[in-house]
Amino acid sequence: MLVENWMNPNVITVDVDDSMLDASKILKEHKIRRLPVLQGGKLVGIITDRDLKRASPSDATSLEAHEILYIIANIKVGEIMTKNPITVPFNYTVEEAAEILLEKKISGMPVVDSSGNVVGTITQTDIFKVLIALTGVGKRGIQFSFLLEDRPGSIKEVADLIRKYGGRMTSILSTYEKVPEGSRKVFIRAYQIDRTKLSQLKKELMAAAKLLYMIDHKENKREIFVS
Repeated sequence: MLVENWMNPNVITVDVDDSMLDASKILKEHKIRRLPVLQGGKLVGIITDRDLKRASPSDATSLEAHEILYIIANIKVGEIMTKNPITVPFNYTVEEAAEILLEKKISGMPVVDSSGNVVGTITQTDIFKVLIALTGVGKRGIQFSFLLEDRPGSIKEVADLIRKYGGRMTSILSTYEKVPEGSRKVFIRAYQIDRTKLSQLKKELMAAAKLLYMIDHKENKREIFVS
């Protein structure tokens, strides 16, 4: 899952010499929160809706409306932008991009090519889209969560049981976070399961492994077995 496949390639930018008013209008028109700032076609900064709010006169100001308009029409983007913005290369994975967003505590950043040119933007919203696609929640199937032994074949054993009841896998995810040593948590989402036999499937899964929960997104049913 590369950034270039999930980024927004329709990059909207401003120039360092554009006015604060221009930037504000663009953000509102396109319903976005940040704009890469270019100078001579090269990325030199980024400006966000937060930057614009900080630079705007306070609501408590005694200035007249036309005076406020004059100020924001004459302040240049280059004066209030964040210089040397955080970026991510187009050939990074989405996971790496998510790590950067989390570490830097930002909600989005420009995507650059090997020459440093801006080729897109990626945001938290794009990461959420990846999560939805990766987990297959759109299929509205059933998600099973297990605590399994960390050994070869442990995932196949429970997956084969789900297939036995007609289940088609949309995703199999696992993690070693917050689990006892020698174990792993596994999350399997499947659809087309014969729901008339779901009770029997549950019994077989619980006999074969530690079943933590079952969530049926189609029927909106949730069974939690282990906290």
